[in-house]
Amino acid sequence: MTLSPGTRLGPYEIVSPLGAGGMGEVYRAKDTRVDRTVALKVLPEEFFEDDERRARFEREAKLLASLNHPGIATLFSFEEISGRHVLSMELVEGEDLAQRVSRGPLPLEESLSYARQIAEALEAAHERGVVHRDLKPANVKLTKDGAVKILDFGLAKAWETDPGASDGGLTQSPTMSRNMTEAGVILGTAAYMSPEQARGRPVDRRADIWSFGVVLFEMLTGRRPFGGETVSDILASVIKDPPDLTALGPSVPAGIARLIDRCLRKDPRARLRDIGDARQALEDVQSTQASSSSMRAGGKAASVSRRPFEWARLVVVALLAAAGAWFVPRAFRGSEGAQPSRFTIPQPDDVFLNNENVSPMLSPDGRSLAFVTFDSTSKTQIWLRNFESTVAKPIAGTKGVERTVFWSPDSRQICFNAENKLKRIPVTGGDAEVVCPVTSARGGSWNRDGVMLIAPNPNSGIYRVAAGGGDPQPVTVLDTTRGETSHRYPQFLPDGRHFLFTVLPARAGKFDTYLGLLDSPKRTLLLSAGTGAT
Repeated sequence: MTLSPGTRLGPYEIVSPLGAGGMGEVYRAKDTRVDRTVALKVLPEEFFEDDERRARFEREAKLLASLNHPGIATLFSFEEISGRHVLSMELVEGEDLAQRVSRGPLPLEESLSYARQIAEALEAAHERGVVHRDLKPANVKLTKDGAVKILDFGLAKAWETDPGASDGGLTQSPTMSRNMTEAGVILGTAAYMSPEQARGRPVDRRADIWSFGVVLFEMLTGRRPFGGETVSDILASVIKDPPDLTALGPSVPAGIARLIDRCLRKDPRARLRDIGDARQALEDVQSTQASSSSMRAGGKAASVSRRPFEWARLVVVALLAAAGAWFVPRAFRGSEGAQPSRFTIPQPDDVFLNNENVSPMLSPDGRSLAFVTFDSTSKTQIWLRNFESTVAKPIAGTKGVERTVFWSPDSRQICFNAENKLKRIPVTGGDAEVVCPVTSARGGSWNRDGVMLIAPNPNSGIYRVAAGGGDPQPVTVLDTTRGETSHRYPQFLPDGRHFLFTVLPARAGKFDTYLGLLDSPKRTLLLSAGTGAT
């Protein structure tokens, strides 16, 4: 730090140093014109040797100063004083999020609160056309009353040497080297950069969405999803490695795991497109968490409200096998002796039910039924019947589905195999996303920790793969000494660790049902008959 306490820099009186980095030196200072304590950032002068760059920085600073949101630290002014260029900014007291995370994972409620506030601030900035480009825990201040303030908003763009350059090079990385003589040196920010930033490509608001996902993951786990011993290792991990969503653990709601997964898609086109959607997802989960807490506080009432879902899981198994589709209505809530109702789901016009290869699948929340049909040309497709609707509708993007269909644990997505790929798609339809290659999958299951179990081909054991995509890894191995030829139809049990699967020996007509366990070769014979146990 080059300025000592008491030094005057124009109207600013230096009080104490606050820190230094690639973007300059920061001091606590007093603006004597308005008697206000500010954070004064003294910028490296080499940035302003070029008149065009200085003019561009001034334009960017004016845009940043126009941001007005309680979650964004205010930029008061950009000035040149005695040959120095300085930024006067709101001084935010308190520790930053990096300091907080260094002590370990944050509680779920605290993480969701901070994440929602960060999303709100990003949303306000994005609506003004401002992208942060350097979002990381060190740039997030936490006030004593639990509020969030994001620092250095948009300054990374102001540092660009040439925003129109075609190569985008690493000289445009958010945190740059102190002397700027080594183009492409990246300090401290690599772990939060999006893949497009790491490749030196142009970025937009989706880069902030990526960084937001990294920050949320770190708050919940206490560690970063992408790491390495060197900057090069970190950037390689960002570009190539899938995030380990299983590290989130079972206490993290499925909706949050799904949100992080959507934020951390390598391809920006597959990534969450609007941070407002992240904010809404967080609010929905927070609302659900609050409701659950209220129900738990209600004692017996909470126990009664859960009973319909537990009964629904048991009743549906029998009813699907016996009648095709049954449903426990919401009227069942609060009534211990209520009887299930019975009704028919008619086959849609011009198609035929393809239940020979894929049985109808009830959603985990008990509200919808997915089933596969084929038409006169033998083209298959998944249909969805929501029990609050009177008609079934086809799910766009699922044509060509083969033998495997299973639900996401939150009932919002369906996974299926087609074109030698395992895919997943929202039940509302859209572009199907590839999870991994398969030959001719024979069943699958998806737990709340973001792990899928699949039988990727008719002559394999059971494999696991991250719901966000990746290379499948074996979980069970065929015992050829017992004549086993295939392991099929994995089904997670409610704990998300144990699972059922079917074993096909070499002798025809003989099927066994086993109990397996993730991360363990141990398995237990349950039934010496039957297939596809649920």
